[in-house]
Amino acid sequence: MAAAMELRCWGGDWGLPSVHTDSLVVLAYAKFSGAELSVSPVDWTWKTLTASVPELVCGDTVVQEPTQILNFLRKQRFNADYELTARQGADTMAYIALLEEKLRPALLHTFWVDAENYSNLTRPWFASRSPFPLNFFIPSRLANVALTRILVTRGEGLLHRISEVEGKIYSDAKECLNLLSYRLGTADYFFDNSPTSLDAFAFGFLAPLHKADLASSPLQSHLRQLDNLTRFCDNILAAHFSPDKPRLLPPVQETMDANLQKLTQLVNKESNLIEKMDDNLRSSPQHKPHRTEPKPSLSSSKNSTPA
Repeated sequence: MAAAMELRCWGGDWGLPSVHTDSLVVLAYAKFSGAELSVSPVDWTWKTLTASVPELVCGDTVVQEPTQILNFLRKQRFNADYELTARQGADTMAYIALLEEKLRPALLHTFWVDAENYSNLTRPWFASRSPFPLNFFIPSRLANVALTRILVTRGEGLLHRISEVEGKIYSDAKECLNLLSYRLGTADYFFDNSPTSLDAFAFGFLAPLHKADLASSPLQSHLRQLDNLTRFCDNILAAHFSPDKPRLLPPVQETMDANLQKLTQLVNKESNLIEKMDDNLRSSPQHKPHRTEPKPSLSSSKNSTPA
């Protein structure tokens, strides 16, 4: 019997199963691949300080980082990418690298460095989910980690000021969003009709930006102008994280039932018309009642048809 898998991550809010980008990536991929995870939020526990989230625990095995967790799930035969061609697999790696290089720095800046967003949303949220006295320490610690990661990702030294690279960060992020929007087009997912690891990464990066109530974010405003990307996030939430999923089946069934009802009504009308025509033929002078072997009438043909 396979060991149970536990995922430790930050909890949910804003209509999302988790507000944490990397946690959302793993949660989405688990849904797409059919992996059953026991989700254990680190909120209000000392693991907010000690745990590196997301963290997957399976028996004696502990796996961290989204890429490593997804590889572990694939080894357990939970693979959402098994139908991808070699070309699509290469495209997946390229777009994930694009998200990490171009979009992640802007997301970190939006939530952790922008003073207005940090004061009004990010710091209060993480402080309220950390136990005393960690609630005074955790938000500032995470903000310092985010700032360091931005400068390292941009290839800048830690002595550089964030204002020196801020403009380039947001222009690259908007370009990345435009490329994602063009690649997605009018489809539900990036490759055909089935979600893959690229959809999981895109959802993890886009959903918090789409759903968070940010006081100041030109990047969020740009995302909301790209209707297909916001619809992409909403569709994944509805199809895979809604308590009353799937939502697509009831409308289809209702349409089929409505069409069947219309077809039944049409058949009944045609049947009534045929009966009237048959009655008229019987009462017509052209009908010869003295014939001993009449041809089968429309009525008899109708009666011989199974209901």
